Amino acid sequence: MGLARLLPRPNVRPAGAASPAGTEVIVLANQKGGVAKTTTTLNLGVAFAEHGHKVLLVDLDPQGNLTMSQGLNPDTIEQSMFDVLVHRLPIEQVIETREVDLAVSSIDLAGADMALSSQIGRERALEKALAPIKDRYDYIFVDTPPSLGLLTINAFVAATGVLVPVQTEYLSLRGLVQLENTLQMVRENLNPRVEIIGILPTMYDRRLTHSREADEILRENFGDLVYNTRIRKTVRYAEAPVKGQSVLSYEPTGEAAAMYRDLAKEVLGGQKSRQHA
Repeated sequence: MGLARLLPRPNVRPAGAASPAGTEVIVLANQKGGVAKTTTTLNLGVAFAEHGHKVLLVDLDPQGNLTMSQGLNPDTIEQSMFDVLVHRLPIEQVIETREVDLAVSSIDLAGADMALSSQIGRERALEKALAPIKDRYDYIFVDTPPSLGLLTINAFVAATGVLVPVQTEYLSLRGLVQLENTLQMVRENLNPRVEIIGILPTMYDRRLTHSREADEILRENFGDLVYNTRIRKTVRYAEAPVKGQSVLSYEPTGEAAAMYRDLAKEVLGGQKSRQHA
């Protein structure tokens, strides 16, 4: 398929390089929609909380799916991350406590790119908003929109690491190239330490040859950067948000919850190895 050319290995922190101390800001990003970014943000965050970590989720997607997944209606929210980024509202004022703390989204965020475009330091709005509250949390997970616009750039500037959910389909893999090119520009100009910390295969269906082949191509190209955990298709991921819950709360002993608990162990293991490198 020629993906060796299409998928250069992303920037990875060299062995022996120290990880920044303190709160980790993990951004879930992929410019392709429907790859389980929101599902992963919520369930990975809740799984981290089960390990005793203090977790904040940030909904940067104007669609507000993360906000809805915790039983909140983005259409009735009066203050959201739009006000935080554009009007410098303290982020504490848009944090709701649900299964974990959640900084909520609203449809207003759709206008954030335009509203921020004329502001000085527009790429650092999220970084500045998080600064006063970072020490309250061990991990901050940021759900981004399906684009590489200014909202996602803000997330990359604030990030200590980027986790990329990738649907196990050939065309989804090609999007990694554009994502890494954007990260390279952010490294050169805004945040030299941002990197992809892991790639998560999602929507995996072991019955389909194409799905298995896409998973193999990922592993051939990126090796240890690809998590061993594969997020398989199950209706539970659609059912749980209807109840305003993560799958870990909706069906605690089910297969869907087990997959994200397995992923949490992998991600936490990687974080610890970075911190002690």
